[in-house]
Amino acid sequence: MNLAALTLHEASDKLLRREISSRELTEAVFERIAATDKSIRAYLTLARDAAMEQAGHADRRLGQNDAVTPLLGVPIAVKDNFLTRGLRTTCASKILGDFVPPYDATAVAKLRAAGAVIIGKTNLDEFAMGSSAENSAFFSTRNPWNPERIPGGSSGGSAAAVAADQCIAALGTDTGGSIRQPAACCGVVGLKPTYGRVSRYGVIAFASSMDQVGPLTKDVRDASLLLQAIAGHDPADSTSTDRPVPHYSTALTRDVKRLRIGRAREFFVDGMQQEVKSAVNDAILTLKNNGATIADIVLPHTEFAVAVYYIVATAEASSNLARYDGMRFGHRSDAKDLTETYRISRDEGFGAEVKRRIMLGTYVLSAGYYDAYYLKAQRVRTLIKRDFEEAFEHCDVIVTPTAPTTAFKIGEKTQNPLQMYLSDIYTISANLAGLPAISLPCGFDGQGMPIGLQIIGKPFDEETLLGVAHAYEQSMDWHKQKPKL
Repeated sequence: MNLAALTLHEASDKLLRREISSRELTEAVFERIAATDKSIRAYLTLARDAAMEQAGHADRRLGQNDAVTPLLGVPIAVKDNFLTRGLRTTCASKILGDFVPPYDATAVAKLRAAGAVIIGKTNLDEFAMGSSAENSAFFSTRNPWNPERIPGGSSGGSAAAVAADQCIAALGTDTGGSIRQPAACCGVVGLKPTYGRVSRYGVIAFASSMDQVGPLTKDVRDASLLLQAIAGHDPADSTSTDRPVPHYSTALTRDVKRLRIGRAREFFVDGMQQEVKSAVNDAILTLKNNGATIADIVLPHTEFAVAVYYIVATAEASSNLARYDGMRFGHRSDAKDLTETYRISRDEGFGAEVKRRIMLGTYVLSAGYYDAYYLKAQRVRTLIKRDFEEAFEHCDVIVTPTAPTTAFKIGEKTQNPLQMYLSDIYTISANLAGLPAISLPCGFDGQGMPIGLQIIGKPFDEETLLGVAHAYEQSMDWHKQKPKL
């Protein structure tokens, strides 16, 4: 039995029946990492000793039937922008270097409380700024389906680790598509919950009004289990909503009969890879054949989403990253005075893409340009949100491609930032509107690269989102196909 290839729910069932131990499962995952990570490079930091200790503790709890949860004893990877107590957290940036946090992010603390085994920290685009995992200050992660191609970003390390069976499931963050787009590139499931559903406390901030924590998993059922564990109100996060958390796995029993599936023409435009368009249209037809009704909708302000995002997100990044000044933590250069310390520390510590976004964000917030750019972008953001509100009067979920193309070659777009930014053209709108959205596999292109199907739901209606995704998944077997490593 290949233990590392188990889904979360399969692993949990075997652990609960005592067919395997957490130590055996965790050891199998580390063996898989040792065998494959030289070509994939999904991890920045591994925590083998601590993980085996956690696995031993989980086995004792399982043996005593003590507070058993679906995550108890299951090896989970965590994106390296989550604070992890006693475990290095770099955000893939030299400016944080060997920073070791004194406390856990709330999502990580909830994983630990559920008995999950934290096996390591995955690579990402520096400060979660990117769509390809090429902006890491340390190395690029590669796609398990083809190591010459990108795994998506910014949660590329987490997506690649899940696809390569280097963990059972993983956590990522999504600011403009950074869970869903790498999920599509790597052929796994990626869920961005509604803004406020999962605490952001202890997650290194990029754009605070859009950042959201979510799972990357091998199938939809696993996504529901991991979301169940991390969702809920957190007094430490003022944007965390005080709403009851549904039992998400029960939503998977729903069918799609009488559900209305929205198809927006704005998401099926010229420039999309033809194989992506065909696969998504086939998926919509599958949902229709399962009893859903297809409704044509319009989202007229979608064309402005990329421009709005890269004004609002960079403005928030400029503010959030001001705290990295070489004085309190992280990299600090030798300089003759305070001003030089700030300047040189930031110059040496930040990579090119982070500097680009800080400069752009500072510009749009500056006197004389605030009204012309930032304020106008916020107004258009409101219009985008209203488009979705009107669309959801005619449908229950909206189905779109996750990305306009499959994973492109490493280095193909690094010299053209604008082309790189368009990788998120279909995912950004959900972040601007604070909506839940999920990506799951819906086919492969002629080069054998996975294609992602995105489903967008109403605010705090992750249940319907998961139900539709699960119904489609059960009609197909795309999620069962694995890369050959």
